[in-house]
Amino acid sequence: MTRAANGSPPLDTDPCPCRSGDGFGACCGPRLSGDTPAPTAETLMRSRYTAFAVGDTGYLLRSWHPRTRPRTLDLDPEQRWLLLEVLRTERGGPFDDSGVVEFRAHFRAAGTRGSLHESSRFTRVGGRWVYVDGDIADDRR
Repeated sequence: MTRAANGSPPLDTDPCPCRSGDGFGACCGPRLSGDTPAPTAETLMRSRYTAFAVGDTGYLLRSWHPRTRPRTLDLDPEQRWLLLEVLRTERGGPFDDSGVVEFRAHFRAAGTRGSLHESSRFTRVGGRWVYVDGDIADDRR
């Protein structure tokens, strides 16, 4: 079972961490459980954000392209993901084979706030969307 960072599983009626406006059970929950594949690159990116938020390393590895996937993945248990902003999408629709999603994900770690600004690349493998890699933007001012 997928567990939230605080150790308790998200309920189907809880707001989805990706902030789609839907409950976890109607949004990313079925994707993390493997019941429903992501229909678009953006949907996969949102479900991967949710997997980071709830600490589901299994889903993160399964949804990563086999060519670029790390052997293991260790998440920082002290890092809390707070907010996802989807900034731009390029292709990645139901009839595309590749796509890009630019996003900013806000977090808190070691008592300070930060954000990750990335343009992620996605492709289909065996008919399913997977994360390939991404370019991290330098937002320092």
